[in-house]
Amino acid sequence: MSEATPHPKLKITRRAADRLRSGHLWVYSSDIDSLKGADVEKPRPGSLVSLTDGRGAPLGTALYSDSSQIAARLVSTTPDLSRADYLDELRERIDAALALRKIVAPLDDNTNAQRLLFSEADNLPGIVADRYNDLIILQLLTQGTAQHDVREVLVDAFKHHFANQPLTVWERPDPRIRQLEQLEAPAEGPLFTTEDPAPTTTNIELNGLHFSYSAAAGQKTGAFLDQRLNYAAAARWVAASGKTRRGLDVCTYHGGFALHLAEVCEHVTGVDQSRSALEVADWNLSLNPRLKMNVDWIEADAFALLRAFDEAHNKPADADPALPMEVLTAYDAIVLDPPAFAKAKNAVEGALRGYKELNLRAMKLLTPGGTLITCSCSHHVSLEDFTAVVASAAADAGRRVQLLELRAAAPDHPEVMTLPETRYLKCLICRVD
Repeated sequence: MSEATPHPKLKITRRAADRLRSGHLWVYSSDIDSLKGADVEKPRPGSLVSLTDGRGAPLGTALYSDSSQIAARLVSTTPDLSRADYLDELRERIDAALALRKIVAPLDDNTNAQRLLFSEADNLPGIVADRYNDLIILQLLTQGTAQHDVREVLVDAFKHHFANQPLTVWERPDPRIRQLEQLEAPAEGPLFTTEDPAPTTTNIELNGLHFSYSAAAGQKTGAFLDQRLNYAAAARWVAASGKTRRGLDVCTYHGGFALHLAEVCEHVTGVDQSRSALEVADWNLSLNPRLKMNVDWIEADAFALLRAFDEAHNKPADADPALPMEVLTAYDAIVLDPPAFAKAKNAVEGALRGYKELNLRAMKLLTPGGTLITCSCSHHVSLEDFTAVVASAAADAGRRVQLLELRAAAPDHPEVMTLPETRYLKCLICRVD
């Protein structure tokens, strides 16, 4: 280990210190006592800092941000860890994370996409990487990780682990995080490629189905790999129910649930308010020609459409004559997979109302014995609160709802017991009588 050089010291509140000692990794700007004076000189953005409790006892070394509400992310319990030693530990943690994927989420002939690195969940705060066939998409989400030396360590690791394979590494910033962290745009062009020219698109397989992927489009890193096993589980449960005539995928995005349901249902409708997302979904459908006659798409707001469907189905005399007649028939399977409704704690109450309305409408549209697959990716909404909302919707709909399976993100998005933020995805698969 390199000789330690003293870092700027940040004294944090007792509550924050207790949180770190219990296994959490974040220190909020409001937790830092030593920065509360107007004339206090702040550490350099992205630098390593040492954390101490109110008595001056060392807590470890963290990456500092001068713009985010998360002011420090703990990277080591060693005080005054040098930058060189941080990079050495980074290499070891990347190796460990990639080794874990070979155990919990190995690729096979049916799947060639996976999350490689999952930030705090892999003890790699501020770093996310996903593999889509021969492309790796990297996100550096903090001032301390959006640095050239971190990029070099990551690229070297990928070159080593995926040697003798076609490989291109692109850095893709999250626009919202980039604004919060006041990060510059990454340099144009790939960080590394074995191809000329460097590809920006590829085709991937998830559970034997084909999907297109573009490094320049979509949300987050471009696709939602955390739902991969939930896609397959939804199809299994719907097939087992024997109710497989009509399915509805609400907030379908690129058609993940819709295409999987189409393997077991006679007909599936995917709904999304984004035309560009539906265009990708339709292209994905074309990559699976055997499903072509089983799927159609509707561009619409989820709340407005479910409300109209509910009224048409349950009050046919008042139905909008513009709606197709098949809407009067109930669905055998409905998926609800909306984007995060609560991106901050103060949005939780509104998010719960939104989840209840969607689930209430869906339950009223399902045939007896039908399957409801309902999801929340809002980490501010706890599993308990989300389950309670679904139960409340069941009571208001007058339906008996059985929980068949409770699911979370795929294991290449590991959960850490002391980091509740890593348990963000909830997926309830229910039978509605």
